[in-house]
Amino acid sequence: MYNKRQELILSYIKAHKEVSRKEIETTISGAFPDKNSRITVLRDLDVLIADGLVIKSGKARGTTYQPSSRSVLLNTVDVNAYFEIDPDQRILRSENFNFDIWPHLTRLLTEAEQRELDALNEQYRKNRAALTPVVLQKELERLTIELAWKSSRIEGNTYTLLDTERLIKEHVEATGKTREEAVMILNHKDALDFVIKKADFFKEVSLAKIEEVHRLLVKDLGVMQGIRKNLVRITGTNYRPLDNVFQIQEAMRELCSLVNQAAHPIEKALLTVLMISYIQPFEDGNKRTSRILGNALLLAYHYCPLSYRSVDEVEYKKGMLLFYEQNNAAYFKILFLAQFRQAVMKYF
Repeated sequence: MYNKRQELILSYIKAHKEVSRKEIETTISGAFPDKNSRITVLRDLDVLIADGLVIKSGKARGTTYQPSSRSVLLNTVDVNAYFEIDPDQRILRSENFNFDIWPHLTRLLTEAEQRELDALNEQYRKNRAALTPVVLQKELERLTIELAWKSSRIEGNTYTLLDTERLIKEHVEATGKTREEAVMILNHKDALDFVIKKADFFKEVSLAKIEEVHRLLVKDLGVMQGIRKNLVRITGTNYRPLDNVFQIQEAMRELCSLVNQAAHPIEKALLTVLMISYIQPFEDGNKRTSRILGNALLLAYHYCPLSYRSVDEVEYKKGMLLFYEQNNAAYFKILFLAQFRQAVMKYF
């Protein structure tokens, strides 16, 4: 999180593309008459530069500041205003897959965010280590039920949380629901059981490992397994995912490389959830696969997995659509980190 001065500086630099320190000081002095010294402005700029949002060029009086391409990825957006625009009236950054996105998908977490999340996760590790095997198994079961429910609900499944609990614990399907809804939930359980038992297996990701998780999630649902060879469209947006099988495979290999190189486990998970959804490598089940893979990475590095229990399905979809249409990850990142914080507080 940035203070109001830093947010103003970043907005000013983005609006003017290239500015001097003196111009920034003049702008700041109007909004913050008591906190506009040269030292204060330089410290604020150093924070934005360290987080990769601003680029510094030149020397001495010739020094200028420009927005980085990464700042577009994490630029704050008025989400409500954006989605008041009809899908056909929105101006997309690209209606097709953006092949230039890869270099910008780094350092999604600031140093301050990393410190906060690591401190939270240390509490998770201590709590988990103190549990008896029986209690730990019960907590994993609770997480599994709530993840299976919410992840399925995001995809339109109508099972309630109580229906889901009964299905997983007692194998009793809810009345008035389809067989496919029950299968979707049970497949979530199988997939999460798999990544929990084979946590170390996911310290590095590969296309084969991703396909295995996808296979578990779409079993008995009539979905083609493996990389799709047909076009898919996404409801509510004019964004068109890749439709060439070789380009999809190449994008997935690029994603695996990027995730494996990322330094922080939460960044690995966030990248995975965003980019599998963006690439849409499979005929169906892409977002389900991304959520389970994200948890697989967190578990592999001893970080708390997410259930997404409290996320609003509509807001989740907004975060995804904003990334599809504008390559902006800011809103989804807020949702994702909020779910991590809640998971640490609610489980284990």
